[in-house]
Amino acid sequence: MHAYLRLMRLDNPVGSLLLLWPTLAALCMAAGGAPPIILVLVFVVGTVVMRSAGCVINDYSDRHVDGDVERTKHRPLVTGEISPQQALMLFAGLVLVAGMTLLLLNRATQILAVGGLLIATLYPFMKRWTHLPQAFLGAAFSWGILMAWSATGAGLPPEAWLFFSASVVWIVAYDTMYAMVDREDDLKIGVKSTAILFGALDRFMIGILQAITIVALILLGQRLEYEHAYFVGILACVGFFIYQQRLIRRRERGRCLTAFRNNTWVGFAIFAGTVAELSLKAFL
Repeated sequence: MHAYLRLMRLDNPVGSLLLLWPTLAALCMAAGGAPPIILVLVFVVGTVVMRSAGCVINDYSDRHVDGDVERTKHRPLVTGEISPQQALMLFAGLVLVAGMTLLLLNRATQILAVGGLLIATLYPFMKRWTHLPQAFLGAAFSWGILMAWSATGAGLPPEAWLFFSASVVWIVAYDTMYAMVDREDDLKIGVKSTAILFGALDRFMIGILQAITIVALILLGQRLEYEHAYFVGILACVGFFIYQQRLIRRRERGRCLTAFRNNTWVGFAIFAGTVAELSLKAFL
């Protein structure tokens, strides 16, 4: 059982939190306050389940190369604790559970979910074909933002797409940090990534992406007519980004991984700032 938990990364909540905080923020933005509790529950469950499904299909696609990478050589599909067939069955089961939660959402959101599933399924294979797999991950991880907006009945206004775009850019930045951990191993086995594409300019490019993220989030707040707490949350994001830049300055594997994980606090700052802003609006 522990091997299955590891395969789904349920022993490591970082990925789920990276997905969850922006999605919940989008729900609150679209609802203009506290969203219906049923939507919150659906998106929490859906986020965890689909993140797990993404991890399973990722490990399935990488099962022949993970053994040559220091960070991934003990994954269950590499050690033989779980067979490829069992992994595919688990993936199908997780997708089925996620599909059942969609029955509680409107038709437009259900249709959007199909596109999200396609991107999430294709992402693991992109690292063989392009140096920009992080962009595909960004779209897959950010798809919940569009679904959240749609699920509230607000459609997909420019604000939804602006938040989606900001999230994609942010994800490319933090997943480049993640790819920096494996860069030397990836070069040996022929796996592509933005860390390899950027090369010696990796820190500079991450900084550019982080700056674009902040500008996009500020523009989002202005379009939503936010005034106070939300921008405090964005200021906190700036602080986290500066801290991450310090962590990766020597490109040490452990510190790059710490910088990647720190992004859960960036997501939380966006969510907390949004909730605080909407709460202030409700009481003032």
